Amino acid sequence: MATPGMEDYIEQIYLQLEAKGVARVSEIAENLEVLPSSVTKMAQRLDREGYVIYERYKGLELTEQGWKFGKKLVRRHELLEQFLRIIGVEEKNIYADVEGIEHHLSWNAMDRITDLVEAMEKDQEFVKKLRIIEDQEKDE
Repeated sequence: MATPGMEDYIEQIYLQLEAKGVARVSEIAENLEVLPSSVTKMAQRLDREGYVIYERYKGLELTEQGWKFGKKLVRRHELLEQFLRIIGVEEKNIYADVEGIEHHLSWNAMDRITDLVEAMEKDQEFVKKLRIIEDQEKDE
């Protein structure tokens, strides 16, 4: 079972591999605002856990398990962003809010949020009602 810290690293490695085809310790350290030595230690742990292939002085690779989990983590992040946008959270708050809640929700809760997002996307009248309520609250 991956810890929230492990999840952050797997997600970063996945995003870098998707965007650039390579995941470098220095870039992961910069994005997560940690020391490169912390990335190296975590990469070694993720290698032992079966998520990453770590070879010293080379970029990081994800195992099949790492790819699947990384994709799931990125999808969770995107869905939470989407959910917060739909319910009217201010854009400036969304990233920090997602970072604050994503590790504290069960996968069961994420499944229910996924269902809710899909339902709200199909029911634009409901979303319009949310906006009306939001506008009324701003006027109070």
